[in-house]
Amino acid sequence: MSSENMNMREIGWMDATAQAELVRKKEVTPAEMIEAAIERIERLNPDLNAVITRMYDEARSEAKGAMIEGPFAGVPFLLKDLQAAYNGVTMTAGSNYLRNFKPNLDTELVKRYRKAGLIIVGKTNTPEFGIYPTTEPEAFGRTKNPWDTTRTTGGSSGGSAAAVASGMVALAHANDGGGSIRIPASCCGLFGLKPTRARNPLGPHFGDVFSGLVAEHAVTRSVRDSAALLDATAGPDVGDPYYAPPQARPFVDEIGAKPGRLKIAFTTTASTGVPVHPDCVAAVMDAAKLCEELGHEVEEAAPQLNGEMLTKAFMVIWSAGNAWTIDSLSLAVGRQPGKEELEAATWALVEMGRKQSGPAYLMAVQTLQIFSRHVARFMEKYDVMLTPTLAEPPVPLGTFDSTAENPMAGMRRSALFAPFTPICNATGQPAMSVPLYWNGEGLPVGAHFIGRFGDEATLFRLASQLEAARPWAHRRPGVSA
Repeated sequence: MSSENMNMREIGWMDATAQAELVRKKEVTPAEMIEAAIERIERLNPDLNAVITRMYDEARSEAKGAMIEGPFAGVPFLLKDLQAAYNGVTMTAGSNYLRNFKPNLDTELVKRYRKAGLIIVGKTNTPEFGIYPTTEPEAFGRTKNPWDTTRTTGGSSGGSAAAVASGMVALAHANDGGGSIRIPASCCGLFGLKPTRARNPLGPHFGDVFSGLVAEHAVTRSVRDSAALLDATAGPDVGDPYYAPPQARPFVDEIGAKPGRLKIAFTTTASTGVPVHPDCVAAVMDAAKLCEELGHEVEEAAPQLNGEMLTKAFMVIWSAGNAWTIDSLSLAVGRQPGKEELEAATWALVEMGRKQSGPAYLMAVQTLQIFSRHVARFMEKYDVMLTPTLAEPPVPLGTFDSTAENPMAGMRRSALFAPFTPICNATGQPAMSVPLYWNGEGLPVGAHFIGRFGDEATLFRLASQLEAARPWAHRRPGVSA
């Protein structure tokens, strides 16, 4: 049966696992899938500004000769325009500095996406170098939230999140150095899992990024897509400096498996002491109640962390990491950027990073390792910890704007918005934002579940159970396919 007898709009709202099954059964062809995705992108992108680089020719060529193999054979996919290099295609990292930069290879993760059968149709918007928890780069303009186009999508994977939430594609690449998968998942009503440190490879150029803060994965509409995609990409690359503990079985086998009676700690208080919006508190309390109804043991508890010390250590690594990013890119580009080629906030952060000493950097790494041990001891008593994903619902676009006179204003505002997610980048633990709650304004507000190091399996089992109990796939934002 060809797609002439099927509703391509309906197919577009299926998850990627279901789409791939249609391709395998030859009920739709890869070429038809790609053309439908291109049509959706062209129709929705003027309102959302999610896709900044079109790869239609590459996608059509690949679809034409696509083999029906791999778990996602024939499924359209988008890459976030940060770290995911595709041979011969511009990779800007949201910056004017890199407008003409074209890598000459595929990163290992992109190779694994393609081996899984995904067909890449474009690249998505990101804040410059992924610095902010919003997606509003000066180089490419603001990405708008499909639930309310006056609001942020979150960041730094906001372009990917807007694309998936609006129905352009069923899943899209994302990465996370301080919450950049989970923040946009919360803002856009998606499932977003940050895997355990080194679960996915960063090669061939990097062993780790920012001393292990950065993890790669995706934003998805369904839990099973996230699990199946992680199965397709997880595992060390040749020469990796370290890798995550191997899983006991494929992650997709955890979908529908009983999680047992989990012991879940929850808190609505940020370790940094910033205020938490009532809607975000309500989302956690609602999730805690749901977990209790599902038979889990839920109690209010949290590790006692010095939020100020954590923030200072994180910023040493974050600022030095951004200075390293510029120096590393300058080798590939062949020159250092001029001040006019970077946003004021990026320039200020890079300048801050250049002032960090080697001993100060190693002290910051040690501090985060101490925090990691403290949290790990706390997690010996609990299977999962539940917090808000964010301290606020999606805020208005422009909230994080900085000026040349006050370049760090946006960074300081970011600390009020996203105080919960960075700890898991410091500890390397897996964590997920689950779309269980929408506020009175119709905006999604995620619940943030943290697992033990190396234990994505428990998170997938719990997420699958929550998805069955409180489905979200039927929800459609105002701007959608």
